[in-house]
Amino acid sequence: MSWGTVGSMSTSTETTAVESTTTAAATTASEFDRDTAVTLRAPGVYDADLSAGWTIIQAVNGGYLLALLGRALGDHLPHPDPFTISAHYLTPSVPGPAVIRTETVRTGRTLSTGQASLFQYAEDGTEVERIRVLASYGDLDALADDVRTTATPPAMAPIENCFSAADNPAPRIPGSSAIADRLDLRLDPACVGWAVGAPSGKGEMRAWFGLADGREPDALSLLLTVDALPPTSFELGLKGWTPTVELTTHIRCRPAPGPLRVSITTRNLAGGFLEEDAEVWDSADRLVAQSRQLARAPRG
Repeated sequence: MSWGTVGSMSTSTETTAVESTTTAAATTASEFDRDTAVTLRAPGVYDADLSAGWTIIQAVNGGYLLALLGRALGDHLPHPDPFTISAHYLTPSVPGPAVIRTETVRTGRTLSTGQASLFQYAEDGTEVERIRVLASYGDLDALADDVRTTATPPAMAPIENCFSAADNPAPRIPGSSAIADRLDLRLDPACVGWAVGAPSGKGEMRAWFGLADGREPDALSLLLTVDALPPTSFELGLKGWTPTVELTTHIRCRPAPGPLRVSITTRNLAGGFLEEDAEVWDSADRLVAQSRQLARAPRG
């Protein structure tokens, strides 16, 4: 899981476009909405500022980046909600200015498909593509009521018995972990052996999840949620950055208010790569999001 990522800016004509801030105004009370705000510069072109508040081990978190691109696509496409979004992380993103270029691939009655890329400038002034996504959007409120879920919510300790960053021993992430201050993350006691030098070796991570400022979950914040837990590699006894190569997320329904339960498993670490399969359940016991990502295993 990426608590971080692996891996042409504006033209003179773009700067003449009338700027307008989309969806989340920078003055909003939620840090998540403020830090994923994008500003329309020209048709299909958005300015953004990658906040240092969503970094882990000096890298910008992949789920935060996915939500940022997801917001731009939600403004660009005729349908409001991400149904499926696949991202390839090309180069590590850094805090600071960025530009997002979006393109409509196809529009239909129930789904619209688009692609987007996020760019930054390198030190030598050249433009560098950081992440590229392909996504299909629809309307979650228009989904049929027929639900036949055979999966069950993860078995977890009650939230009051789980560990937060304020607990001792605190399950802190090695290196810089600014993102932890923006999350209300309560880790299942069965998954915190790594924090005390006794990883389970099971490749599992489970937690209750919310945003620290109390913002309720929605379809966009689920794109962050699937990539917000410590990586399963910690419970496999590895330390260090676990950069995402590719991440695909499915949003299955709009989440109910309240804390989310997130379960992530890894079954195959091989050849220096591992997969992470995530499920996100809401307070109404609905499976609201699923994801799979391929990540590079830490070298430690």
